[in-house]
Amino acid sequence: MTQAALTHPPAAPAPDPGPAPRGPLVAAADRAAWFGWLGPIGVALFAGLLRFWNLGYPNAFVFDETYYPKDAWSLLKQGYEGSWPDHANADVLAVPQGVPLTNAPEFVAHPPLGKWVIAVGEQLFGLHPFGWRFMTALLGTVTVLMLARIGRRLFGSTLIGCTAALLMAVDGLQLVMSRVGLLDGVQMFFVLAAFGSLLIDRDHVRARLAGVTDGDTVRLGLRPWRIAAGVFVGSAAAVKWNGVMVLAAFGILTVLWDQSGRRAAGARHPWRSMLRRDAVPAFLAMVGSAVVVYVGAWSGWLANGANGGGGYDRHWADDRAGLSPDSVLGVPLPQVSMSWVPAPLRSLWHYHSQMYDFNTGLSTPHTYQSNPFSWLVMGRPVSMYWEQVPIGTRGCTTPGGCSAQILGLGTPLLWWTACFALVYLLWRWFFRRDWRSGAVLCAVAAIYLPWFQYQERTVFSFYMVVLVPFLCLAVAQMLGAILGPAGSTPERRRIGAAAAGLIVLAIVGCFAFFYPLYTAEVIPLTSWQDRMWFTSWI
Repeated sequence: MTQAALTHPPAAPAPDPGPAPRGPLVAAADRAAWFGWLGPIGVALFAGLLRFWNLGYPNAFVFDETYYPKDAWSLLKQGYEGSWPDHANADVLAVPQGVPLTNAPEFVAHPPLGKWVIAVGEQLFGLHPFGWRFMTALLGTVTVLMLARIGRRLFGSTLIGCTAALLMAVDGLQLVMSRVGLLDGVQMFFVLAAFGSLLIDRDHVRARLAGVTDGDTVRLGLRPWRIAAGVFVGSAAAVKWNGVMVLAAFGILTVLWDQSGRRAAGARHPWRSMLRRDAVPAFLAMVGSAVVVYVGAWSGWLANGANGGGGYDRHWADDRAGLSPDSVLGVPLPQVSMSWVPAPLRSLWHYHSQMYDFNTGLSTPHTYQSNPFSWLVMGRPVSMYWEQVPIGTRGCTTPGGCSAQILGLGTPLLWWTACFALVYLLWRWFFRRDWRSGAVLCAVAAIYLPWFQYQERTVFSFYMVVLVPFLCLAVAQMLGAILGPAGSTPERRRIGAAAAGLIVLAIVGCFAFFYPLYTAEVIPLTSWQDRMWFTSWI
C-alpha cells in the first residue's frame, strides 16, 4: 500500500440519490396518459349504462331477432343452424319455456360468426332477451371505448377522441343496435377494431422509418397489428359479406400508408419500393388471415357431418363428380375436375353460391325498406317494435292511449351534422392532403358506397350502424377545427369552444328527446306524434 493510500483513505461511497426528481413536464405527461384512459373509460361507462339498463325489455323477439337468437342457440347446441316450428317464438317466451329446436338443417343467408357471438350471451344467461342481447350490448359499449382511443391516436387529442366517443354513446341507431340481438352491431365492432389495428401498425412503421435515410431498401419486418387487422376484418366478413369490401379498402389504405411512409423516409421510388416490398406481405397478412378466420367460422358446419348429419347442404358434394362451373359471370369456361378438393369444401362453395343468389336477388317489398340515398339523412328509419298501450295499463293515463316503440333512428342532429362534416373532410383530404381525413373517408366509402349497386334489393337503413363510428370521428374532427388550432388567440379559442360545445349539447339534447323511441318507453301517443318529424318516419 502506498504512502498516499495510507494518508488519504478512499472516500466513502456517495449515498444513493434515489429516483431522479420528476419535473413538471413529466408530471404533465403522466396526467395526460391517465386522462387518455380515464376519459375514454368514463364515456364508455356512460354508454354501458344506457345499453345495459333494462336490457331484457321488451320481452319479445324484436324485428329480425326472430332469426338470429334462435340460430345462435342452434349453433350452441348442434354446431349448425337447425329449423324451428312456426310457434317457436311463443314457446321460447312462455313460462315454463319450450325450446322446440329440431336437427333438420335450415338454410341461412349469413355466415355464422355473428350468431356464435350472440350465442356467448345465451350460454351465460339462457335463451331469453337479456341473454341474446348481452353480447351486442357489451360490444356496443366496448366500441365506444375503442373509438375514444382511436380518435386520440388519430388526432393526437384525448378531447377529440372522447368527443367522438360521446357522440357515438348518444347516437340512437348505435344504441338501438346495441340493445337488440342482430348482426350489424357485431360487425361494427370488428370493422372498427380493424381500423384501429391499422392505425397502430401505421404508427409503428413510422417509428421504424424515423431514423432511416434510404426509404427504398428498408424492410419493415413482421407487422402483427396488420395481421390483427386482417383477423378483425375477416371476422366482419364472417358476420356479413359486405365486410369483404372493407377488407379491400383497408388493404389498399395500408399499402398507401407504406408508400407515403417510404417517401417521407427519403425513398426516390416510393411506389416501386412499396410494390416490391410491401404489397405482397400486406396481401398475405390481411387477406390470408381473413380467409383463415372466415373458413374457421364455418367449423361447426364442417365438423358436424358424421353419418349424413350436419348443416344445410353439408353433403351436397358427396356423390357428385366435382366439376368446376361451366361459366363465371356469364362467360363460358371449360370444365375441369375438382375432385381433388375435399367434398365438404365443395359443399361449402355450393352453399355460398346459394347464399349469394339469395342476398343479391332479395327484392320482396317491405314496409320499412329504403334507398341508400336516404340513409345519411335518416329518411326512412326502421320500426323494430311497436305496441299500442291502452289507458289504464302499464302506467298509461292518457285518454288517447300510449305507445311503446323501438325505432332504428340515428340521432337526427348528429347525422345531419355528419353530412357537413363529411364535406369538410373531403375538402381537407383533397386540398390539404390530410391523411387523417382520408382514412376516415376510406372507411366511409367502403361501408356506404357498395350499397348503391343494389337498387332493386330490399335494404334497410339500420345497416349503417357500421358507419356510425366513422361519422362520429368526422364530426369530432370538424368540431376540433371549430375549436381552433393550438396557436389561436384566446378570444378565438373561446368562441370556438362555445360553438363546438353548443353543437355537442344540441346533439345530446336531441338524443334525450328521442330516447323513449330507442328503448320502447311507454309514452302518450301525442308525445310519440311530436317525435314523428317527417311522415316517412311513421
